[in-house]
Amino acid sequence: MSILNRRKRKDLNPGSLTPESEPLAIKNAKIYGREEVVIPCASDDDSGSVDLQLSNLEDIKRGPSSIDLTDSDISDIPVLPWESFTDSCRQLTQQGPLGEAITEKLIQSIEEVFNGELKVLVQEEPLHSLFSPVRQEVFVTIADLSYQDVHLLFGSEDRADLFSLITKSVITLPAVRNLSQLQEVMPSGPYNSECLYRQTFQAFSEMLQSLVVKDPHLENLDTIFQHMDSWLQSAKDHERERATASMAQVLKCLSRHLSLKLPLRFQRLGHLVALMALLCGDPLKEVASEAAEGTHYLLHITLRLKYITHDKKNHQSLKRAFKKCRELLELYNIKQFYSYPFKIAQIFEVFLNSNELCQFVMTTLDGLENLKHPCTQQSAGELLITLVKNAESRFEKVPEIMGVICARLSIISQPRVRQQVINTVSLFISRPKYTDIVLNHLLCHPVPYDRHLAELWRTLEVELPSMTWILWRLLRKLQKCHNVPPQEKMVYVAVAATDALYEVFMGNRLRAATFRLFPQLLMTLLVQIHHSIGLTMSDVTIPSGLYTEQAMSSEITPLRFAMQATKTLLLRTLCWQEFNIMEKNKGWNLLEEKDSHLQGVFLLASALLERNQLLAHKVMYLLVPLLNRGNDKHKLTCAGFFVELLQSPVARRLPSIYSTDRLKDWLHHEDHLFRILALRGLCNLTRHQDMREAIQSLLPSILDILGETDERIVLLAIQILLQLVRTMDFTTLAAMTRILLSLFGDVRPDVHHFSMTLFGASIKSVKYTDKKNIESQVLESLVPLLLYSQDDNEAVAEESRRVLAICAQFLKWKLPQEVYCKDSWYTKPVEAGAICKFFGKRCKGKINILAQTLMYTKNAKLPIRRAAVLFIGLLSKYMDHSELRMKGTAWIKADLRGLLHDPEPSLRIIASQTLFRIQKVETEPEPEQTVCWLRKLMGCLHT
Repeated sequence: MSILNRRKRKDLNPGSLTPESEPLAIKNAKIYGREEVVIPCASDDDSGSVDLQLSNLEDIKRGPSSIDLTDSDISDIPVLPWESFTDSCRQLTQQGPLGEAITEKLIQSIEEVFNGELKVLVQEEPLHSLFSPVRQEVFVTIADLSYQDVHLLFGSEDRADLFSLITKSVITLPAVRNLSQLQEVMPSGPYNSECLYRQTFQAFSEMLQSLVVKDPHLENLDTIFQHMDSWLQSAKDHERERATASMAQVLKCLSRHLSLKLPLRFQRLGHLVALMALLCGDPLKEVASEAAEGTHYLLHITLRLKYITHDKKNHQSLKRAFKKCRELLELYNIKQFYSYPFKIAQIFEVFLNSNELCQFVMTTLDGLENLKHPCTQQSAGELLITLVKNAESRFEKVPEIMGVICARLSIISQPRVRQQVINTVSLFISRPKYTDIVLNHLLCHPVPYDRHLAELWRTLEVELPSMTWILWRLLRKLQKCHNVPPQEKMVYVAVAATDALYEVFMGNRLRAATFRLFPQLLMTLLVQIHHSIGLTMSDVTIPSGLYTEQAMSSEITPLRFAMQATKTLLLRTLCWQEFNIMEKNKGWNLLEEKDSHLQGVFLLASALLERNQLLAHKVMYLLVPLLNRGNDKHKLTCAGFFVELLQSPVARRLPSIYSTDRLKDWLHHEDHLFRILALRGLCNLTRHQDMREAIQSLLPSILDILGETDERIVLLAIQILLQLVRTMDFTTLAAMTRILLSLFGDVRPDVHHFSMTLFGASIKSVKYTDKKNIESQVLESLVPLLLYSQDDNEAVAEESRRVLAICAQFLKWKLPQEVYCKDSWYTKPVEAGAICKFFGKRCKGKINILAQTLMYTKNAKLPIRRAAVLFIGLLSKYMDHSELRMKGTAWIKADLRGLLHDPEPSLRIIASQTLFRIQKVETEPEPEQTVCWLRKLMGCLHT
């Protein structure tokens, strides 16, 4: 305290601080009630105008590394109508530099004051601490030493701590309006508390200004700003007001004495500009006024700074910036200009570099979140959108800005401000330079997106030309994920992008782009569904730390996001009928299952072609090049949609390389699913008459497919052959009927059914000149068709009877009506006998009908075995017994005896009866011979 005691002066004696004895400078100070602090470093000529003519600036250059610009050199910025300050710079005599040891002792003494005496006063005697002149003495001491180039607050961590401590000691004093109340509590005090406070604050302000008067470099401003930053954002009005007033005076002092020497190390210009601009919109009038004054002088400083640091090669660019600045200042009323933060942003953005602009935006975003900050969210929102709209192409830290925006959304309550923030995102994302950057950041959030991010996706507001670009880039990110090898986990971006597309569709802001990209969107989402089948989120490579809370619900799956995005896409593009068709036919369920996914794809493609041919054709043309890309799941889904669209007449316009040639290659693909798709595509192409000739060359390959084990493949092949059967040559027909005969009785009911259908169509297609050559095959089909008319599958039985009639017509036979009876033969023995008699006579000498029938006694189906056994028994009654005895019946009886042990009683009985009839044939003469002998006998008797 010895040093401080030596520094005491009479005008600082607490006992002398009365209103009557208050110095003139104090009386004129306008800290509260629009009173000002005396600025000892200000010039009398404080017009506040700035010359924006580069020619004037260039004339004042003094050297390559030092340019000193003054207000008299700059004359175009309108004058603020505020009183000029009196220049009362402290005139001190340099007494020589203090030694380092003395300086350290001085710092230690000051620290003892603040950490010792004042700390005790604050904790034990709070009222007395408010009226202590010690603070004032410290500030005066530090200021005087600064003018002697002894800087107690710069240079080390300890000195920075001291700076912070003494700043806090002033800013946190109670509000002035509370001082009179405290004075009443302590009426015996020997001093006027309000006057003491005013002098203390004046000393503090002078101390700050002294730090830049003797060393007016931006580095010192940076240090001061670091200590004032948090107080400028205080939630307490009086603290914020003091900090703003102090900063304004520092900026004014620095603007009058600024020495620009390279290198410049002020790293927080953007942050300072933003904070002062936000304070200009402060709801507290005093704060806004002080901030406006400080911003005015900050503009002076910025102009000088940008001129000295600008790239000489971009001289014209700087010239344009000055011109724009001047035009804006001329456009706005000077008082109103500093009352609107967004106008301030328009001025400063033309001079700030990319890093400073990012600081500006980040600070503005802090203003939206920081509850200590009193500026309205609306002012911050306007400032933000103005700055980004005018300078969005110059930002370099867009990911950081996006991070802050996403974090702030949850605390912004005003709808208008929320939309302004979202519009900021829209501005960034609509610029190709930033689109991927913004998307990458937004796609790194947990899914499903919370309501704030969902709102952002849904309310993106961009111009029409940019809509498609944004949606396309989002789509491409999803498409790239489909190239991951199948054995690896799904990339998280795929799930996030799918959820993002869903939110975009829900918002419907990008509807025009959605229509334009419908083919790509639909196919990509269908492929994503295929990739997502059977997966959980554990099958996704989730970035570490993304989900930090409780375990994810099992209902959240990649498939869920893909399905809801696909459904929403259809609804938003007015595909209501297609959606309804999928729903009624359980198409959505088909899409979700591995084994039925392609069926769902077929159904959707068919529905789209039926209800919206324009969109369907757009998808078809898109798929032509897509079929050769991606992995198997991508190709299968796309191929499934493509082959279904080949039903359209437009398919005839496709070059053969994209239609029949491609399908021919798929016929020999190792994956049976591609063979199915090839056949389905060929089947659709056969609907076009002019396409059938091109498919004729594929008939040999299609006939070979009839031997496949996959039922779907065989049925599709049959379906194609049915379309082409009338155009086949006889050789192909004959080869096909031989194969079809082998499919009669196939365990696959549909294969059995349609093989008979195709056989009947083939017989009807035989030309008259070729009938003789195929008659044997027709005869061979009679027994199978006859027996399968007794099948328990009514469709098979009915088709057998129908084709049997075709064969009879071919042979020019007239079948007995009993053939068309639907009752089982064993319940109608008379009708069964008539059928056997007819076929026994008609087939005699043409086929071995007994041997052929006996083969079916081993059939897997009970009705067929039973019909065959019954047919043998009845047939033996009408056969040539001598011929039967000559050939022997042992082989027949051997098979019949085996049936006597069949588990089905009805078959055992019928087998027993048939065996009896066969044995009887061996011992009895033929009925025909007996009749002839009797007739001869009767003839002899008659004669």
